[in-house]
Amino acid sequence: MQVLKFGGTSVGSSKNINKVITILEDYSKQDKVICVVSAVGGITDKLLNAGNLAKNSEKSYKTEYKAIKAKHITILETLVPNNNSKIIKVLEEKLKSLKNLLDGIFLIKELSPQTSDRLVSFGELLSSYIIAETLKYKGNNAIRKNTQQLIVTNSNFTKAEVKFEPTNKNINDYFNDATQDITILPGFISKSELGEITTLGRGGSDYTAAIISAALKVEKLEIWTDVSGMFTTNPKLVKQAYPIERISYHEAMELSHFGAKVLYPPTVQPVLDLNIPIHIKNTLKPNDVGTVISNDGNTKSSTATGITNINDISLLTLQGNGMVGVPGFSKRLFETLSQEKINIILITQASSEHSICFGISKHDTVQAERAINLAFEYEISKHKIDPIQVENNLSIIALVGDNMKSHQGISGKMFSALGKNNINIRAIAQGASERNISAVISEKDVEKALNTIHERFFENNIKQLNVFITGIGNVGEKLIDQIHQQRNYLKKNLKLDLRIVGLSNSKKMVFNAEGIDLANWASKFHYADKSSLNGFLEKVKALNLRNSIFVDITANEDVSKMYEHYLKNSIAVVACSKIACSSTYQNYKHLQDLSLKYNTPFLYETNVGAGLPIINTLSNLVTSGDKVTSIQAVLSGSLNFVFNNFSDRTNFHDIVKRAQFEGYTEPDPRIDLSGIDVARKILILARENGEVMEIEAIENDSFLTKANIESDTVDDFYKTLIKDEAHFQELYASAKEKNCQLKYVAEFKNGKAKVGLREIPEGHPFYNLEGKDNIVMFYTERYPEQPLIVKGAGAGADVTASGLFADIIKVGSK
Repeated sequence: MQVLKFGGTSVGSSKNINKVITILEDYSKQDKVICVVSAVGGITDKLLNAGNLAKNSEKSYKTEYKAIKAKHITILETLVPNNNSKIIKVLEEKLKSLKNLLDGIFLIKELSPQTSDRLVSFGELLSSYIIAETLKYKGNNAIRKNTQQLIVTNSNFTKAEVKFEPTNKNINDYFNDATQDITILPGFISKSELGEITTLGRGGSDYTAAIISAALKVEKLEIWTDVSGMFTTNPKLVKQAYPIERISYHEAMELSHFGAKVLYPPTVQPVLDLNIPIHIKNTLKPNDVGTVISNDGNTKSSTATGITNINDISLLTLQGNGMVGVPGFSKRLFETLSQEKINIILITQASSEHSICFGISKHDTVQAERAINLAFEYEISKHKIDPIQVENNLSIIALVGDNMKSHQGISGKMFSALGKNNINIRAIAQGASERNISAVISEKDVEKALNTIHERFFENNIKQLNVFITGIGNVGEKLIDQIHQQRNYLKKNLKLDLRIVGLSNSKKMVFNAEGIDLANWASKFHYADKSSLNGFLEKVKALNLRNSIFVDITANEDVSKMYEHYLKNSIAVVACSKIACSSTYQNYKHLQDLSLKYNTPFLYETNVGAGLPIINTLSNLVTSGDKVTSIQAVLSGSLNFVFNNFSDRTNFHDIVKRAQFEGYTEPDPRIDLSGIDVARKILILARENGEVMEIEAIENDSFLTKANIESDTVDDFYKTLIKDEAHFQELYASAKEKNCQLKYVAEFKNGKAKVGLREIPEGHPFYNLEGKDNIVMFYTERYPEQPLIVKGAGAGADVTASGLFADIIKVGSK
């Protein structure tokens, strides 16, 4: 004997029902088949809605009834196209009984639990009739048996309790004599000992199949649905989710209790003691392996088995000093909820006994709040306890696995991953079995939480990074190209799945939650939305993706003012702009503090030396306990390029133009030539060394003329360079006469800093510094005579982009 159960989606259309029939015909070639069916998909909800409309004297219940009737008639006529008048007539009689019941509800304006059970029973009665008649029409030896004649319950309407002794006898008596190859049973429905129509609760068709399987002691129970088994988590929210081949009964019950809809929790109980495996299969993909639920469990899992969630949760808290040390509060609280037939999903209590916190369905919140405040009215009036506190719009997420108890640090990994992604936890519960760790979070964070935990436990440690870039000029384009080129390498070798999700320039912004196509990203801007700094931030927050990183590749002060908002939302910030870190010390310190407070990286290696590891080297020296006594550096790749190419055979104006054209200077070259850019860099290094310093404290010995400095525009500036060519030639001649090289040098020593053009003698480490290279010499207590030197290209789009890329990867490794 084989027992198969098909859910609402599996029998939701004539097309799917034909798939069910094909499966039943194949199985019946091997052995007799018992098939339990649910109502046609969506019909139970429609029946309840029609009943409520009728109860509320709303005539639109007739419209709902007509939709129910049309759905069933259409399915039957499609499945049995010829000679179906007799079958249609019987179906219409059944539908007429449903109409009479709804009319009665409308007249008396009442829908009791008993009437509700009678009403919803029509769903399974109708679907099972259609499927049985179709099987017969196709020549199968099939029969429909009304489960109400087999399953006996008490009179607890809407969720009746099964009387197993008479139920098992009825099942065995009937099937011992049954001769048909295929028997169709309506799931969910039953009758009380008094002959009243009852139901086994929503999802009760699974339960029906389990009851039949246990009574007949079959080898296995197959539950056919619209997914290929129980997944590691909800595949609609987590694309990387995959089916679990084997899982234990207890794991299945935990996952089902906390929201996994593939299986109805009470289903497991009748087959658990008999160790009858449950096989979850996909009606639409019958050849998929599916999931086997048994005592063997998930042997492939080293830690967790699955993650699940329940939405529409309210968290209620009973608290007050009057509870401490006083027995009986918990008893009274839970008795009150029990009397109201309110199911508690999660409970946690402070060890101080000052509060009890529990989660329930949001639909029960008003009823629970009213009942509890009434039950504790005296204590509330005496201020011994507070009125019940209610928090709405919450969800419960649960990490489940039999093997979790033998692995330390599971909860730490789970909560650490959530915390790093700004997912606030309102309550935590963990059973003594250590099979389940549950947390209450905001409903808006569910998708991010499931993806975060799934990534941490189920994806071979592949970490997804979601990058949002503002500023897509020369450096931005290079960064996008580098990420595009290296994506496969990062995934294979560093276990990083790096996606660019948002891009913006000063005019437009584009987003794609699945990742922008980097081979064709520029074309997306043709129809993009208008950009704004706040709009970009709000979109990043709304997407609410895990491991989000904001990258600033602008020289815009307004953009730098947005950093704090990203950090406060646990969105990492990577910046090549020096504006934030060279602004007031108060702002610099504020951003560092936010980074620490929210455990969110704020990285800006490219502020000094583009792709060179200058800030990182300094940080390592300080962190290791060394003390930096002085810094000498050439920190402007653009100025080094200019003075390396300027001579008495060239024109200073032309060299500066060339540097701008080749991308070594800012669009406004005055920023580079004025020395302010170098001053900002030495200021940042001083601050990284622990100095409290402002930009005004740095001595800037400018080599420009007064006319250069006072020029109003870039064009005017270039005109002054032509007029003042003699001044620059004098600077070159003086250096040449002494056999020196002109270098723009930054110095820090004894808490003071200065920048300016210097004549560097032959033999000095700066003398042969070529092209656009930077060099930094750190003199420390460990390097007192021979400094620690960092040297290399310090300007250019490629190296700056690579520095930003390195910071992004560093965020991923944290």
